[in-house]
Amino acid sequence: MIASVRGVVAAVAPDSAVIEVGGVGLAVQCAPGTLAGLRTGAEARLATSLVVREDSLTLYGFADDDEKNLFELLQTASGVGPRLAQAVLAVHQPEAVRRAISAGDIAALTRVPGIGKKGAERLVLELRDRIGAVSTGADGVAGALSGGWQDQVRQGILALGWSAQQADQAVAAVAESVDGETPPVPVLLRQAIRLLGRTR
Repeated sequence: MIASVRGVVAAVAPDSAVIEVGGVGLAVQCAPGTLAGLRTGAEARLATSLVVREDSLTLYGFADDDEKNLFELLQTASGVGPRLAQAVLAVHQPEAVRRAISAGDIAALTRVPGIGKKGAERLVLELRDRIGAVSTGADGVAGALSGGWQDQVRQGILALGWSAQQADQAVAAVAESVDGETPPVPVLLRQAIRLLGRTR
């Protein structure tokens, strides 16, 4: 089991990063919030979870051990695989996920792409007693999504090598296209990258 990796960030892509450890480049799948904190050429430490399948070995990376532990706990629920667990953490901060499950907040959980009403109810039913202590914050379950998506998308764009001016322009363009409920950060980041790809 690879519990963590520390090394120089060799590359950052929209959904992954390459960390050089002892001369070996490890591809690590990460959520946009984690990728936003990485800089090419700088040293980084990621908590990691290795998912073994018959035909693949996939390393998932997280900013801290709390995110990793929640990622692994989510997968113990029926029908939740690593990609869906990572999608949950891409949309909500760990504490917001715990509050949503503890309070039975189906609306917050169904904001995650791939989780419908029945899936959210199953998460609450199976994980409510195992989710651990929940702090009673006043920022609400969707705090990570409502006010901060622009900053998360901007940081993700900067991490991929675009300039601050290009990042600001892309975020502004994406903000204009958001009508009604805000899509998840990974969707917004991909949209911004597509816009930037046309101008490069």
